[in-house]
Amino acid sequence: MFDGEMASLDAILKTETVKVPKPMKVIELDKGGAVFVMEHLDMRGLTKYSKQLGEHLADLHLHNKRQLDKQDKEQQTVGKGAGQSEVPVIENFGFHVPTCCGYLPQENDWQEDWVTFYSRQRLQHQLNMVESSYGDREARELWAQLQLKIPQLFADVEVVPALLHGDLWGGNVSECTEGPVIFDPASFYGHSEYELGIAGMFGGFNSSFYSAYHDKIPKAPGFAKRNQLYQLFHYLNHWNHFGGGYRGSSLRIMKDLVK
Repeated sequence: MFDGEMASLDAILKTETVKVPKPMKVIELDKGGAVFVMEHLDMRGLTKYSKQLGEHLADLHLHNKRQLDKQDKEQQTVGKGAGQSEVPVIENFGFHVPTCCGYLPQENDWQEDWVTFYSRQRLQHQLNMVESSYGDREARELWAQLQLKIPQLFADVEVVPALLHGDLWGGNVSECTEGPVIFDPASFYGHSEYELGIAGMFGGFNSSFYSAYHDKIPKAPGFAKRNQLYQLFHYLNHWNHFGGGYRGSSLRIMKDLVK
């Protein structure tokens, strides 16, 4: 669990876009378990820097695209070598190590296609756990319908791999004297819109955050439906963490999306 969090913080840190605690070391304990050592930041609730967080998060999501654009431009220039960057240029969806959203591991094997990655390695993975724990017939039947409709939600959308925090709810953002801070990530390279799924579920983000974010990354056609699709993962993940209290929300979204 901590290895994935350390790799996530390290990846975000290297983009120099949004502040995170600097990861130091994961220490395995003799009697089992581990301790994750990271930079101490004097943090408080996010109040003053919501707009800056929106700007910085958009910069994080655009970082890989800007690197891809730069790489393409350099490759088209005769005699121009690729520029050196501490952050690799990523052309697929996934992450180089497993990460955990909560305590459940995520499948981060690389995929060339975002719809395939999200359908199989996020939604199907969660629904397999629901099936194993609850054998929920209605969820199983709705998923059989929904997975056929998912590609339609991306018909006119270009999805460029973006480095994501991965679990950006209000409890994982804060601020210090220098500006906004995000922490406790479950990173991977995915669709930037994915990040805003859980952000809209439990509050903690005001209109200045969203305005600043969308000034840099405007909403694409079909955003609202895809936002529901991305919230579905988190409701399923909460169902698998905390039990049937999240069943109703999960099924409601699936019903809405298969209409």
